[in-house]
Amino acid sequence: MTFGKRKYLDVNAEQLNISFEFFPPKTSKMETTLWDSIRRLEPLAPKFVSVTYGAGGSTRERTHATVERIVNETKLQPAAHLTCVSATKEDVDQVIHSYKDAGVKHIVALRGDPPEGVGAAFRPFNNGYEGSVDLIKGIKAISDDFEISVSAYPEKHPDSSGFDTDIDLLKAKIDAGATRAITQFFFENDHFYAFLDKVHAAGIDIPITPGIIPILNFKSMTKFAKASGATIPNWLNHRYESLENDPKTTQLVSTALAVEQVMDLVENDITDFHFYTLNRADLVYAICHLLGLRPKQ
Repeated sequence: MTFGKRKYLDVNAEQLNISFEFFPPKTSKMETTLWDSIRRLEPLAPKFVSVTYGAGGSTRERTHATVERIVNETKLQPAAHLTCVSATKEDVDQVIHSYKDAGVKHIVALRGDPPEGVGAAFRPFNNGYEGSVDLIKGIKAISDDFEISVSAYPEKHPDSSGFDTDIDLLKAKIDAGATRAITQFFFENDHFYAFLDKVHAAGIDIPITPGIIPILNFKSMTKFAKASGATIPNWLNHRYESLENDPKTTQLVSTALAVEQVMDLVENDITDFHFYTLNRADLVYAICHLLGLRPKQ
């Protein structure tokens, strides 16, 4: 019997590079959940772990505290998210210096969502950075040692007028000093492949890491995807049909779907993956296990 063996054997887990994204906790209970997740996933030896900012930079202090604790208490390499909304250049530069002093070597530089939320018009803050390109230049001016990751959108940024605008902006971020792009999550791999074709045709050659999000709650994910510009295809709706009140089966289905998605990407020569964990480790751990990844001593 070969069912369940062929694709597994096709994957050389040693060639896979994984990274995880967490968000800073708002409460003591959420902090416990976060650190349980970090400890659960740490033995898988990810390339790095990123820690997000809230809309409008609303979690700046909590993000910094989480990143600093990761530096001090784990063997993980943190990538600190940094945005330029609702802050002066002086304020943002202080954060950059504090990351440098804490031993952080990797920043995920983002324009960020306005305080009003996704979809609101972006307006540069008084005496603030004009956007992600200007922010990257500011980071590099403080230290040329930072590795800088930026965002990319396989289905176009929700605020963008088109793919040409998105790709021009990505090229500008690379010219300013970006070394890697991490994509928004997506569920149709063809969107990612088409995006790669456009990127490569534009002469962009930095690594483009696909963002993978395991679905914990399909209804919540549908709202999140709509705000983020990610398509929910009809076949995905069908997979979660009648599971609204069945979280255990939802997680089983989500594990299978995520592995299926990653396997297709691997078969098309993609080896780096960024998992949006939502601070819940078990689902991501199971996916990584099925891909052949094992805890490292």
